[in-house]
Amino acid sequence: MTTIILGLLIPLMGTMLGAGFVFLMKDEMSDRLQKLLLGFASGVMVAASVWSLLIPAMDMEDGKGAFSVVPAAVGFLLGMGFLLLIDELTPHLHIGTNTPEGMKSHLSKTAMLALAVTIHNLPEGMAVGVVFAGAENGVTNISLASAVAVSLGIAIQNIPEGAIISMPMRAAGNSRWRSFLIGSLSGAVEPVGAVAVLLLASMMVPVLPYMLAFAAGAMFYVVIEELIPEASSGLHSNLSTIGFALGFVLMMVLDVVMG
Repeated sequence: MTTIILGLLIPLMGTMLGAGFVFLMKDEMSDRLQKLLLGFASGVMVAASVWSLLIPAMDMEDGKGAFSVVPAAVGFLLGMGFLLLIDELTPHLHIGTNTPEGMKSHLSKTAMLALAVTIHNLPEGMAVGVVFAGAENGVTNISLASAVAVSLGIAIQNIPEGAIISMPMRAAGNSRWRSFLIGSLSGAVEPVGAVAVLLLASMMVPVLPYMLAFAAGAMFYVVIEELIPEASSGLHSNLSTIGFALGFVLMMVLDVVMG
């Protein structure tokens, strides 16, 4: 139980560590570094979705022939649709833009930035929760070590993510402590989402393959809708490609070595 609790909190610790960069860096984060880190985060999320979520979802249905892919396909599409719905309904503002998305509201810029990060982090929390649920219920190819690997991988990509959030807050005139707090709180939704999915999946083991694929679809939505467009726009997009490769390989190695 202690390992599970720690595993659920590791991603938040990564976000807090990254947000703490605001105390170490005097200037705004360079565009080159930001693109490299965005690409890195994308690579980690894609690799985690494939190796830790989609493949185990299909392995759970092994023996059903061609139908073994059905839960993975259905769950993946539902995850994409769920994040699309949240994206359309929730007023939010992406870093580096001045045009709000979602429903019209009178929320502050800071509040809408926080909501954008919440949308981003929710599927990551879901992914951590569902792999720990799989490990707890003895799902094939999901050991406790592989669940911890997913948690570590997401925590690693949360380090640059926390910095990407806190540094612009500081550049906008917020104090270092306020910027750190906002950056840290952006990751608070992850353990909350993880616990909720863990409890739900533990009570509904038959739908676990769907939930694994659902989390994968939600993470893919964030990568395609937010991370890759931000990483590929403007100059230095080649750095985001390098970052993607590094993040993908790191998460793949973590999953295979610790799995």
